[in-house]
Amino acid sequence: MGPMQERRNPLKTTVIIPNYNGIDYLENCLRSLESSFTDKAPAFEVCIVDNGSVDGSPEMAEQLFPWTQIIRFPENRGFCAAINEGITRARTPYVFLLNNDPTVDPACIRRLERRMDNDPRLFSAAAKMLSMKNPDIMDGAGDRYNALGWAFAIGKGRPSTDYNTPMPIFSASAGAALYRKEYLQKTGLLDELHFAYLEDVDLGYRARILGYSNAYEPTAKVYHAGSATTGSRYNPFKITHSSRNNIYLIYKNMPLFQLILNLPFLIAGFFIKTLFFCAKGYAGVYLKGLGEGIRLCTTPEARQRKFRFKPANFGHYITIQLELWLNIFRRH
Repeated sequence: MGPMQERRNPLKTTVIIPNYNGIDYLENCLRSLESSFTDKAPAFEVCIVDNGSVDGSPEMAEQLFPWTQIIRFPENRGFCAAINEGITRARTPYVFLLNNDPTVDPACIRRLERRMDNDPRLFSAAAKMLSMKNPDIMDGAGDRYNALGWAFAIGKGRPSTDYNTPMPIFSASAGAALYRKEYLQKTGLLDELHFAYLEDVDLGYRARILGYSNAYEPTAKVYHAGSATTGSRYNPFKITHSSRNNIYLIYKNMPLFQLILNLPFLIAGFFIKTLFFCAKGYAGVYLKGLGEGIRLCTTPEARQRKFRFKPANFGHYITIQLELWLNIFRRH
């Protein structure tokens, strides 16, 4: 849609929900969004991008929630491709990326919009993700990334009362975060070479290189089922894609000088992770993912997507590097 169409749209936000066989969660997610509407007037647009589901979830959404827009892919093109299709079609200044398994507090999107309105340098604002089973426990307050090559959800598994203060974060979790579409057009959208996992850290990294910031907004809450698509916290699919994408993330975003600075830390980080997954019985899966990541970095597609160093961004790289070192010691 063109700029004139965007200005004529009175709504600020399009909610983009990627869906793949989400029949067990999608209805509750959409009902929670509907609770934000006043007198049945939508407070935002909702776009469901379906990745070839065969469980009837897109048909259910179409029948029960006629105010949603549904885009159907004939096959599973991955989380990133689904999100990008939704962003491309959005006519609003903000997009709220949302997994299909959370329920959303009625005031969540409005509070994220207000946070973004008040800080024009914000690239994204992350919601407070709480465990659906135990809302007193955090599921995440955005992401941190460190020089060991580790990305992790801030506060996961800890008391929610410890995370009632807004704070800067390395990147927002695309499971529940508001993004400024104008800046997405400068950073580029989610990288579909990821397919799934760490695509949001990569996106946040690119925004940081350009001098934008990401923030956590604790008054905006969602309740997350967690691992709804892959089934568990540790499984071969998740481990393979996460380790593969971590190699690619480093290759894509770190210029040579930053890679040299971090190399001893990265070697240590990958060694520790290998020992960790060995104890979990997944060492082979983890190492296979690392190998796939190295191979990915040698492809023309990866070289084309590499975020090229520009001297104008040198100061931003220094800020990022200091944060990478600091985050080694700042887990929670």
